[in-house]
Amino acid sequence: MRMFWDKKMETLNPADLHALQLKRLKKTLHSVESVEFYRKQFDNAGVAVSDVKTLDDLQKFPFTKKQDLRDGYPFGFFAVPMRKIVRIHTTSGTTGKPTVVGYTRKDLDTWANLIARNMTMIGIGQDDVFQNMVNYGMFTGGLGFHYGAEKIGMTVIPSATGNTRRQIEMIRDFGVTTIHCTPSYAMHLSEVAEEMGETLESLKTGIFGAEPWSDNMRHTLENRLGVTAYDSYGISELFGPGVAFECPERDGLHIWHDSYLVEIINPKTGERLSDGERGELVVTPLVKEAMPLIRYRTGDVTMLMEDGCLCGRGKKLTRISGRSDDMLIIRGINVFPSQIEHVLLRIPEVGNQFMVYIDKINHLDEMTVEVEINRSHFSGELADLARIQKKVVKELHDTLELRTTVKLVEPGSLPRFEGKAKRVIDRRGDI
Repeated sequence: MRMFWDKKMETLNPADLHALQLKRLKKTLHSVESVEFYRKQFDNAGVAVSDVKTLDDLQKFPFTKKQDLRDGYPFGFFAVPMRKIVRIHTTSGTTGKPTVVGYTRKDLDTWANLIARNMTMIGIGQDDVFQNMVNYGMFTGGLGFHYGAEKIGMTVIPSATGNTRRQIEMIRDFGVTTIHCTPSYAMHLSEVAEEMGETLESLKTGIFGAEPWSDNMRHTLENRLGVTAYDSYGISELFGPGVAFECPERDGLHIWHDSYLVEIINPKTGERLSDGERGELVVTPLVKEAMPLIRYRTGDVTMLMEDGCLCGRGKKLTRISGRSDDMLIIRGINVFPSQIEHVLLRIPEVGNQFMVYIDKINHLDEMTVEVEINRSHFSGELADLARIQKKVVKELHDTLELRTTVKLVEPGSLPRFEGKAKRVIDRRGDI
């Protein structure tokens, strides 16, 4: 069984790896000089590409934050002419405008090869049938794994999301061996399969990501689906899914150090932390053409593990344990409370006081938004209430691309806060 896609790169010795990282870092820094944001950043910080003699010199350069990317909407972070951009993906924005990510033809090939490394690492290949049960829209989840699986030569079923009974029929009829979806959807899938009397005997491997999940859920999914479950981590700004991935040891996530320069920082001070210290993940991608980034703060909390791995692929990250900001992950979609607030503020029939409740119902994330009615825009008729509720649901769905439950409540009935408002109550617990 083949377990390496690119064994030379995946197992570079430390000296060769550091030399390659430094070479690629300098090239990346030269690339971002064509981006106005970085020219200003470097000038303000008094740093230049010529200052980089070692990898540690990267610490002289300022961080890039998600808000910077939003402020650059739509194409302010592209380092190549538009004629070289062959695909655009977006992530939802906190104030109505999304974060835009661009790809050159070479970027897409690089991304597919990184996904191929991940999938080959866990022993899946040309003889496998792969059902990709994630969003194929503007989010990066679907197409990233799709092209990586095709690169390997797997049989790919782009089933996308929804229609669970049909998904189960395809698994059975097509002899699917590997699935990719969120862990919460996998749990739902297992329950529907049980209701249908389907055993899904062909399944061997489950790739789950896009939301945090516990080891308890891992064991439950393995027992219910009969798979070996692997964790996948990724964010669109760093290509998309597959930035880091578990090997068969399933003890931490491999991030490809030839392609991503990793730092762990104290999220409050920005100070770089040592291996074994937990903090915020900061990544400088080293192989991106269209949209190279310098010291991108992901907001995800993890640490670099001190020990290597028996598989020979170098230092791993621990599984993501949380966020250093207020971002929520609902059914694999990133949501900020400020997005919800922005939507509600533009609807005159409701007020600016709201609460958000996140629950786990039948193993799927469900979000309920309670918002106060604006009495001056309400006639008191039930039909008027239904119209307003329908309008709020639609506006939230259009912005978040997420189904929500909306409850309209009396003016003045929701809590007020003297300090920082706590508008989100997350009632999900580990399974």
